[in-house]
Amino acid sequence: MDNSSGTPAQIRPFRIEVPQADLDDLRDRLRRTRWGAEVPGTGWSRGVPVGYLKELAAYWADGYDWRAAEAGLNEFPQFIADIDGQNIHFLHLRSENPDATPLLLIHDWPASIVEYVDVIRPLAKDFHVVVASTPGVGFSGQLAAAGWNNGRIAAAYNELMSLLEYGRYGLQGTGGGAWIATEMGRQAPDRVIGIHVNGFIVFPSDDPADFEGLTEAEQGRLARLQNFRDDMMGFNVLQSTRPHTVAHALHDSPVGQLAWIVEKFKEWTDAESDLPEDAVGRDHLLTNVSLYWFTATAGSSANLYYEAAHDPAAWAPKERGTVPTGVAVALTTDIAVRRFAEREHTITHWSELERGGNFLPLEQPELFVDDVNAFFRALR
Repeated sequence: MDNSSGTPAQIRPFRIEVPQADLDDLRDRLRRTRWGAEVPGTGWSRGVPVGYLKELAAYWADGYDWRAAEAGLNEFPQFIADIDGQNIHFLHLRSENPDATPLLLIHDWPASIVEYVDVIRPLAKDFHVVVASTPGVGFSGQLAAAGWNNGRIAAAYNELMSLLEYGRYGLQGTGGGAWIATEMGRQAPDRVIGIHVNGFIVFPSDDPADFEGLTEAEQGRLARLQNFRDDMMGFNVLQSTRPHTVAHALHDSPVGQLAWIVEKFKEWTDAESDLPEDAVGRDHLLTNVSLYWFTATAGSSANLYYEAAHDPAAWAPKERGTVPTGVAVALTTDIAVRRFAEREHTITHWSELERGGNFLPLEQPELFVDDVNAFFRALR
C-alpha cells in the first residue's frame, strides 16, 4: 500500500485533459473529409447514409462542445490501475450510504464509460460505483500485449475489486460486457453477490426441443438473432479476423470512426427510434465517439473481437453459473430467451421493458436504475 494516500501503489489518480492541438486536428480533419457517394434510395440498408453522416460530422466539428463533456466526466473521481501489465482506467464514486454494496459496471463495444454517465449518481445512493474502461478502449489505452480475451479481462476486473478492498461485490454488464460479468462470476463465485445484465446474448442448442413451445414474442427474438447473423455481422467478421487492417482507416479518418460506431448505435438501440441520437442524445453519442478518437483505440478495441474469436475457452462448454443473475430485456430490440439463459445461468430476476435497447443505461437511465436496484434489493 501507498501509506501516504491509502491507495494501492499500482493505482494512480487520472484526469481527462485532451490537448487543444488534438481538438484542432479533429476539426480540421472533419472539415476536409472527402465524401463518397451512395446508391440512391437505399436509406440505412447498406450502412450509414451520407446525408445523415455529413450533418452529424458538421455538428461534431462546429457545434459539439468536447470541453463541456470532458468537464462532466472529470466530475467523477478517476484512476488508472496497472493490472497484469495493462492500464485499466476506471471511475470510482463511493456512496455515502454505510450499507452500500460495491458494484462494477462493464460496458459493451462500441460504448465506453459514457454509457453509464447518467446512472452513476442515482446508483451511488445504494452502491459504491466502479465503472471500468475495457482494456484497449478509451483511457485504458492501447493493448499492451496479445491475449486480452474475456477470461483475462474478467480476472483483471476481479483483481481490480480486490485492490479497491471490496471482498464482496455486484456486477452489471451490458451486451458484451455481460459476457465478462458472467465469466467473473464463474471465476470468483464466492465473491460476486449477483450479476445484472442487459442486451444479453444467449443461443439455442442444436436440440429441436429448444424450439418447442416458444411464445410468439420469443420466436420474434430468435428471428432478430437470425437477422443479426445473416445481415448485421460485417463488423464482427472484420474485427474478428483482420482488426489491424480496419484500424488504419479508423485511426486516420474521424468520419470513418464516426460511421463505424454510429451504425451500431442505429442498429442496437431501441428499434422504435428513427435515429441513434433519438435514443441516446446527439451529444452523448459524439462524446462516446470522441473518446475512441482522442485515445486512438479503434484498433485495440477491434482486437478484443479477434481475441474472443480465437479463444478456445470462450466457446467450450461451461458449467452452469451459480451466481444469482438478473436479466433486463428490452422488448423492441433484445434477443434473450429465458429458457436458454436458465440453461447456462442461475436466473433469479427477469424483467421485460417496453422501451430501450442494448445501450439501456444511456437510453432509459431511470428504467435501468430501477431494475438494477430491484435485482440487488432482492439479494440483500
